[in-house]
Amino acid sequence: MNGRRQDHCVVELAGESVWLLAQKAIYWPARKMLIIADIHFGKAAAFRALGVPVPRGTTTQNLLALDALLAAYPCDEIIFLGDFLHARAAHAPATVAAMLAWRARHPRLRLTVVRGNHDWHAGDPAAALGIRMADEPHTLDGLSFCHHPDTVAPGHVLAGHVHPVFHLRAGRGGVRLPCFLLGASRSILPSFGAFTGGHAVQPASGERVYVTADAVIFVIPSNG
Repeated sequence: MNGRRQDHCVVELAGESVWLLAQKAIYWPARKMLIIADIHFGKAAAFRALGVPVPRGTTTQNLLALDALLAAYPCDEIIFLGDFLHARAAHAPATVAAMLAWRARHPRLRLTVVRGNHDWHAGDPAAALGIRMADEPHTLDGLSFCHHPDTVAPGHVLAGHVHPVFHLRAGRGGVRLPCFLLGASRSILPSFGAFTGGHAVQPASGERVYVTADAVIFVIPSNG
């Protein structure tokens, strides 16, 4: 790491070596697993159902982003850290059809969703997608997969929900960039989904920030 820009950073969490990816996901090589937070399928459709004129194509963007990860990293399973579906509008026929077509291209891939607050309102995804549903915390080895960062869990918590971004200042200006926020007992992933926004965070003592931008990831020095 040491401030060098690259497409992933290797870190150790609860004795497990994982990769923080510039594509806003975590890769766990030992298990050939991708870990993704807050993909929010159907969010744009939900806004359009309320009469808000937002762009179409976010489901396609999300699925293409998943395909890019699967092409780059050997993967047996994806764990989604909640908010897989944004709302009941995610069950719209066009959205479901796109997801089923994607699933047909990856029939052997195991998919697990740890339910988040939006999933409870949206309902579980279509059974034909073959997704295993779990409640938080879902623990494997020393890692506990959650949606909410404050979930009490036996392992190091990996969570989403916050959609963390970091305000990177440059002169009188700056930019808000998606980030990972890593602490001693919990780590928060950036939102993976298109059209999901972000919440600015400031690291507490002992926390580290890894910012993603333009297909690279880099650590923010602890002194700011």
